[in-house]
Amino acid sequence: MRTLPPALGLVAALALVCSCGGAPATGPRMHPGAPAGFRVVTTGLADPYEMLQGPDGQLWLTERSARRVTRVDPRTGRRTTALNLAARTDGDLLGLALHPDFGKNKGSDYAYLSYGYRDGTRQAMKIVRYTAKDGKLSGERNILTGLPAGDDHQSARLRYGPDGKLYYTIGDQGANYNAHHCHPNLAQTLPTADQVKRADWSAYPGKVLRMNPDGSIPADNPTLDGVRSHVYAYGMRNPNGMDFQGTELYTAENGPLTDDEFNHIEKGGNYGWPNVAGFRDDQAYVYSNWSKAKGGCAKLTYTPDPGKAPPQVPTAKETDFKKPMKDPVSTYGTTVGSGHDFGVTPVCTDPDTAYICWPTMAPGALKAVPDGFLVTSLKNGTVYRLSKDGKSFTQLHRSVNRYRDVALSPDGKTLYIVTDSGGRAHGADGTPTDRLADPGAILAVPYQK
Repeated sequence: MRTLPPALGLVAALALVCSCGGAPATGPRMHPGAPAGFRVVTTGLADPYEMLQGPDGQLWLTERSARRVTRVDPRTGRRTTALNLAARTDGDLLGLALHPDFGKNKGSDYAYLSYGYRDGTRQAMKIVRYTAKDGKLSGERNILTGLPAGDDHQSARLRYGPDGKLYYTIGDQGANYNAHHCHPNLAQTLPTADQVKRADWSAYPGKVLRMNPDGSIPADNPTLDGVRSHVYAYGMRNPNGMDFQGTELYTAENGPLTDDEFNHIEKGGNYGWPNVAGFRDDQAYVYSNWSKAKGGCAKLTYTPDPGKAPPQVPTAKETDFKKPMKDPVSTYGTTVGSGHDFGVTPVCTDPDTAYICWPTMAPGALKAVPDGFLVTSLKNGTVYRLSKDGKSFTQLHRSVNRYRDVALSPDGKTLYIVTDSGGRAHGADGTPTDRLADPGAILAVPYQK
């Protein structure tokens, strides 16, 4: 029988206390284990992705599949549309960042977005800027276009840094994994001088980018392999969360089967993926490079289980990777020893959904708060609060949902949680379920320090 890491082992039991039933909730009565003051702010959102507390008192969020920016009054749940991109693109609308002077009448009421679009024959991502007026966004201006896009591990988090630069995360696009297991993983591939000259950003998957507000490359960006580009740090799988704590940048990254990472991002840092997951400790991870399979990859049967790839697939231990790299600050208790059984369990009995019982908790977002950091879990429907040093954490609120992002009210008393519209998570009894309590909703929970 498989044992969960200690930090996550209480999930099933806590679900019994905080479970929310099956239908969309309309109030505390649907959440018998919820704390006093809990409420559902709004429901019916279309795959919400990024959520911010705006200076106008509204919650600003992107709705991925509806391709719109929505403002929600956190008191009443009233929604207004700030921007609708449905007629402009069929790509996903993801990241959102507000200029630090947004709402201060300084002429910088700018909102930055990332969304997918068709670039000739391929799908791509772009970062754009809009100007806000009277709760509406208008006047699109391209910041950086032609960025890699895919249907997995997109990340696409945006932040306006305290240094006046824009930061953007790009996942590894799911390369070397599941449906894309035959695609080479580019997280360790750095752009060449010729690529930068031609504005070819195809080497950007698995990176954190840093750019001037007009999209140009800052003069003080790191020089990597002799080339200065937008790349600020690299070697990442899926940095779903990113935020600043003061002047320091951090990310929350999804691990493969183990080793979700909380990372302190340093200029020019290499974070090891796909050669290393978590710490370089040879524990429960082997890099299997399916794209280099002898005789080709297409006819091989894929398995995500480390060390169980067919003999045609070259493999390497984590300690075989000799390049300098940055260790994570924490892996949230998701690191396990070699020999761990990633198959079916008494809780996850179906091989197709057994991934819900893997040690990972699948970080959905990262937000810095005065007393540390908040990390959401997609699989566990949980908000974790990390200490300021990132090395210890507590569980704040759980329900049968997929928690995509969070925002803290200006007075620090209310935590707003936005949930995915669909997908699988741990059910009330710990088993995988796609029957979520509050799909596409914003929940309000008292925030206790």
